[in-house]
Amino acid sequence: MEVTLDHIRAAARRIAPIARRTPVRRSGSFDRRSGVTSLFKCENLQRGGAFKIRGAANFIYSIPEDQRPHGVVAFSSGNHAQAVAIAAKSVGVQATLVMPTDAPASKLAATRAHGPRIVQYDRFTEDREAIGRRIAAESGATLVPPFNHPWIIAGQGTAALELFEEVPDLDALVVCLGGGGLLSGCAIAARALAPSVRVFGVEPELGNDYWLSRRAGAPVTIDPPETIADGLRTTTPGSHTFPVIQSLVEDILLVSEDEIRAAMAFLLSRTKMLAEPSGAVAAAAVLFGKLPPGLRRAGVLISGGNVDLEFLATLPAAD
Repeated sequence: MEVTLDHIRAAARRIAPIARRTPVRRSGSFDRRSGVTSLFKCENLQRGGAFKIRGAANFIYSIPEDQRPHGVVAFSSGNHAQAVAIAAKSVGVQATLVMPTDAPASKLAATRAHGPRIVQYDRFTEDREAIGRRIAAESGATLVPPFNHPWIIAGQGTAALELFEEVPDLDALVVCLGGGGLLSGCAIAARALAPSVRVFGVEPELGNDYWLSRRAGAPVTIDPPETIADGLRTTTPGSHTFPVIQSLVEDILLVSEDEIRAAMAFLLSRTKMLAEPSGAVAAAAVLFGKLPPGLRRAGVLISGGNVDLEFLATLPAAD
């Protein structure tokens, strides 16, 4: 299925009972520092603390009712897991979640609170997708992928749909990039609503599978990355997301670990926005001048705000 704006609008109606319409905010201090007027789409204030509820709910609500009693299974470092747990609970479906042993404690605790079964694995030695598929095959549960499915892409695209409904006159859209569900869905919505808008994805330098793949012209696989942006630790692009991103996204920008930390500190201290590392990479790209010159107004996705308090204590002082 090729995802279109109509699919994204249908997803918005489908998930309306559970997903929040998040606010769009500005910061004068951020604009002065970056030289770009930035309109922040605050998915850190979304249900579950991240954009993931959009795709997870659209997927789970699309499962035929006669298949739901078998439950759902998903693999995730935290935000997708929590979103699946919330959406599954809302329709009375049992969720089994495959999560890494080094998942942030705050994400693990928040996910457990919704009552799923959690299976942990070592992301350096075990294949989370293989574990998830085995559980699904044995139980008859439906596998809810974190990014590589049209239902997920359509759900995530509702974030950009809301943004452009509220702020249509943007020169650019800047979105974090892990598996590509959010970026591909937002790119589809943005380019349909504002054909001249320039769309950029942002990856950590240590997790640059899409950056490499774009330049190779085909998916490239990297080793499990050590970036602090735990939600962006994918190792290869998705078969559904990669073609969309190649077609609709102008470029992939890279940010360093220090730039991610500095952006988190700036957002928290100067704008009072709490962003997790993955949620701050788009802002980091704008703050540190990674966008091409000449762009005046950018929509910037703050994709999530689930971060351990102990990690916040390691951030540098904002200058």
